[in-house]
Amino acid sequence: MLIDSHCHLQYKGVVEDQQGVLQRARAVGVGGFLNISTKQSEWHDVIATAEREPDVWASVGIHPHEADAHADLGADALRNASVHPKVIAIGETGLDYYYDKSDREVQKALFRMHIGIARETGLPIIIHTRDAEDDTANILTEEMKQRAFPALIHCFTASAGFAHKVLDLGLTISLSGIVTFKNARELQEIAAQIPADRLLVETDSPFLAPVPHRGKPCEPAFVRNTAEFVAALRGESLEGLAETTTRNFHALFTKAAA
Repeated sequence: MLIDSHCHLQYKGVVEDQQGVLQRARAVGVGGFLNISTKQSEWHDVIATAEREPDVWASVGIHPHEADAHADLGADALRNASVHPKVIAIGETGLDYYYDKSDREVQKALFRMHIGIARETGLPIIIHTRDAEDDTANILTEEMKQRAFPALIHCFTASAGFAHKVLDLGLTISLSGIVTFKNARELQEIAAQIPADRLLVETDSPFLAPVPHRGKPCEPAFVRNTAEFVAALRGESLEGLAETTTRNFHALFTKAAA
């Protein structure tokens, strides 16, 4: 069984046929889905999908693109939403300096607030980082020194140096369909070397469809293509990688088993 550790089931390209999307994924061996929120207005629908589907879980958080619109979001709102039994993660949150859609200082403040809630609740924090390696690593290092917390870098596309830093801090790394792209040579080298107990796979559906589905809306079923590719990179069987990543998912997202 595979688990899609990061998908957006409420987004255009998926939500119009959400039931069909889930059924197609289940048919190819995907047995779990973590439905990710990016802004407060999504929390209700993301949680409602998880309530309806026994193999779907939810996260609550604010994406860095949405930071300016949530600059006044209090920690209580995030804390209260995280209590729901199907909410198993905080995020996605983090820093994105590629698009700079929100003020960088606001992004940093919200990122640290999410870390505080993750530390308080014990729920893993799901981190988005793009063109912000140094600040992301510095914040994680500073916050880990205060007190450790579980965390995941989703859709990893950063450098080998950053990978080593976050692994040294105890984080898990999740690979998306980007790893299957022809121009992703450095990422493929990193993927082959990630410790087995720190690896997850995801789709980031409806974005980043892997080969051979590029150009199509990405579906959670396509996590199988990514897993097959990663398994080949690592010299493993698909079944072995599926078993390992599913075990890692439940080790990180312990509330999923509750």
